[in-house]
Amino acid sequence: MMLLPDAVAMLEAQLSRVTERESVPLADARGRILAEDIVAPVDLPPHDNAAVDGFAFRHADLPVGGTVGLRVAGRAAAGRPYQGQLARGEVLQILTGAPVPAGADTVAMQEDCSLDGEVLYLPHPPQQGANIRRKGEDIRWGAPALRPGRRLRAPEIALAAALGNAALPVFRRLQVGLFSTGDEVRNPGAVLLPGQIWDANRWMLRNLLEGLGCRVADLGVLADDAGAVEYALQAAAHDHDLLVTSGGISVGAEDHLCRVVRRRGTLDIWRLAIKPGKPVGFGDIDTCPILALPGNPMAAMVLFLVLGRSIVLRLAGAVEEPPVPIRLPADFRYKKKPGRREYLLGLMVTPRDRVSVVRPFQKQGSAMLSTASELEGLILLPEPMEIVESGDLVEYLPLASLTG
Repeated sequence: MMLLPDAVAMLEAQLSRVTERESVPLADARGRILAEDIVAPVDLPPHDNAAVDGFAFRHADLPVGGTVGLRVAGRAAAGRPYQGQLARGEVLQILTGAPVPAGADTVAMQEDCSLDGEVLYLPHPPQQGANIRRKGEDIRWGAPALRPGRRLRAPEIALAAALGNAALPVFRRLQVGLFSTGDEVRNPGAVLLPGQIWDANRWMLRNLLEGLGCRVADLGVLADDAGAVEYALQAAAHDHDLLVTSGGISVGAEDHLCRVVRRRGTLDIWRLAIKPGKPVGFGDIDTCPILALPGNPMAAMVLFLVLGRSIVLRLAGAVEEPPVPIRLPADFRYKKKPGRREYLLGLMVTPRDRVSVVRPFQKQGSAMLSTASELEGLILLPEPMEIVESGDLVEYLPLASLTG
């Protein structure tokens, strides 16, 4: 069986990114993937400014030791700078964000000062240069502020706005066609005949894909008919950047998907050394990549999070490291098969007056959807591990780090 890291590395090496670009306003940039460098057109901050409300002055005007009175010459606020230069012995009342006037090199916090009329007393003068944000200390003019491949979140968008960008160059959204498979699968709301089930996978996978910024076309359920499967897949392949299916990749007589895809392209079926989640298929049909996930809902979800997510981000043009697990004590005992990576569905718990621990759910079956409604993360047990004892440090991947 193939190890998961090997599968991820192999796929990322052979996938080609979307190259088409567009410009979107900041209001529409969240979750998009930056296509070009954003270079700072100005220093940030653009001038020395006060980091606190207080008083600005020349530190050299303070005598060594003792309290000294300085005359207040005026007031400066953000957007309303002081016009002129401070004379010797003068101070300026200054509010947070206001430019520091020429002649001043230090700001004293308001609560550390005593004001008597227009005379300021400093019982405990600050060090020279205190409480000033220096011009360009965040980003210098001409420096790269954001790199291509970055997924744009609130902090990146805020930085772009602070540098004067009203719109950003991004890769176009990845177009994904989504199918379920099987005559037993029906749309929610439909009347069920004996042996049929309502489809949960398409709704789960659609939300996961959209959370990664994809534009998803719900293409319904592929019936157990080779001709229908071939017609639907080849039509979708010409309109999408990626096809995602669930179910239909076992060796059963009715599993037409594998045979159809291989007739028009390639499909490798891997028995990955993970639980839950095997088998999974990846290949192409008419040059369009296709990810074939298992039909059991929790197996499909885990495989998408730990493998499909990397495929989607790579195709979409993103350049980012995989989520880093948190190491937390286990609040359980567990025995696993060595040589296989296991993901336990679980959550982080903080008992009263104790450090946070992680616990798996009692229900761990690959079809146990009731667990998903309470799921907060995956407990990762690596291949060499055989036994987890209560108190052992284990790796925990919060669901939020995998779905956004």
